Amino acid sequence: MRLNVVINTVGIILRYIALVMLFPCIFALFYGEYSSIPPFIAGSVVSITLGYLFSLNKASEKDIDTINKAEALATAFFAWVCFALVCAVPYLFFNLGVVNSLFEAISGVSTTGSTILRDFSIYPKTFYFYRSMTQWFGGMGIIVLFIAVLPKFSVAGRQMFFAENPNPSEEKITPRVRHTASWLWGIYLGLTVLQIIILKLSGLDFYNSICTSFSTVGAGGFSPNPDSIIGYHNNFITVIVMIFAFLAGTNFILMYKFFVQRKFKAPFKSEEFMTYLAIVVLLGLLIGFSLYKNMDFTPKNALLAGFFQTISIMTSTGFASSDFSEWDFSSKLLLILPMFIGASAISACGGLKITRWIFVFKYIKRELNKIVHPKGVYPIRLEGGVVNSETAQQIMAFVIFYFAIFAISAFLVGFIEQNSSVAIVGSIASLGNIGPGFGAIGPLNHFDHLTVATKCIFMFDMLIGRLELIPFLALLHKDLWEIKRG
Repeated sequence: MRLNVVINTVGIILRYIALVMLFPCIFALFYGEYSSIPPFIAGSVVSITLGYLFSLNKASEKDIDTINKAEALATAFFAWVCFALVCAVPYLFFNLGVVNSLFEAISGVSTTGSTILRDFSIYPKTFYFYRSMTQWFGGMGIIVLFIAVLPKFSVAGRQMFFAENPNPSEEKITPRVRHTASWLWGIYLGLTVLQIIILKLSGLDFYNSICTSFSTVGAGGFSPNPDSIIGYHNNFITVIVMIFAFLAGTNFILMYKFFVQRKFKAPFKSEEFMTYLAIVVLLGLLIGFSLYKNMDFTPKNALLAGFFQTISIMTSTGFASSDFSEWDFSSKLLLILPMFIGASAISACGGLKITRWIFVFKYIKRELNKIVHPKGVYPIRLEGGVVNSETAQQIMAFVIFYFAIFAISAFLVGFIEQNSSVAIVGSIASLGNIGPGFGAIGPLNHFDHLTVATKCIFMFDMLIGRLELIPFLALLHKDLWEIKRG
């Protein structure tokens, strides 16, 4: 690995992140919150300083163009770590402390939505705008953004794109990855603007509309309201958020085919989307029925709560239209299932992703067939294409490591906190970038009461969960660290 190329590329990204850090200053000026400006200027200064320090040992444009897969994975990992560290700087000015600032920042950029905030009344509007903004940039991915806007990443973009967004099938919507990244961000921006407009027309003010839209389309779940979506007391707003959360969990390449190429049959031909839709409908109905029978919900409210929370958890958005930690056991048990499933690949959501689950079940079916017919040939297909053996091994390795990290995290947190609910639900909620869990870390509670060790474990889970493990796992291989000259 050419370490100078990796460091230099991360430096380039940090210099542009410095510009992103200034966006809340515009918001602060608009609302007259002038005392909120210095924290974000400080974050910008830190980012641009690190960016230039990382760029002292310059790599040529040719070096960046020839970036290989290992270097792309390392770049993705360190770029996200640095992004999270820089995003923690403004929180220090709001007296959150070092650990809590890091926790809130990582929860934001990873679009997890877990919070350590106890009292929402003591922070200005700019603070909450910033929280939601970090989720919005984290949702589609900072590297995908910079591939889209920076010409110098036009060649190296392919390796970096798939390092940040690993997908069983390296599908793209245009021949050039830079154009693919541009279209993905264009659709992402379009959905955000559309939701802001609809929420504004529904009665929300601009501040709540933009913060809620950033956190919905980014599949993050940070809300400026301490009671999440519950606090708006408006079923129409709840339905709007639910629809856009569902879209945030849909494959953006599929949305491109539908909205831009006008291939209106594409969703119905997509195995991933139809499975996604079927799971949402099935779980939404089952949870709705359970709430109606066991919690005395009206049929309308039961269905709304069942579908909203299924979509919110499955897409890792993490909003709450009801305090689901107080639901009956059957409803909560059903709600745990989407925590382990996730939504679509190439979306803003976290989790294992439906495509991998489809593969796992097809893999099991193939192995059972081979037991009965050992000489038979049973290729596994995803979205019409045959999965090669290398990709199959990578998917299975990913699933095994995902559950191994979950199990280790749950064991350690359980030992530290002496609480099985916090350990199990907190670990999968962090690794799957979901956010809230049940009980002490439920949707109307916070994570501040947890020990520093537990917060660190959850921060680790959030970050590698957003990166989908691959860049982190690659860094554990000693061969990656064989330093080569740029």
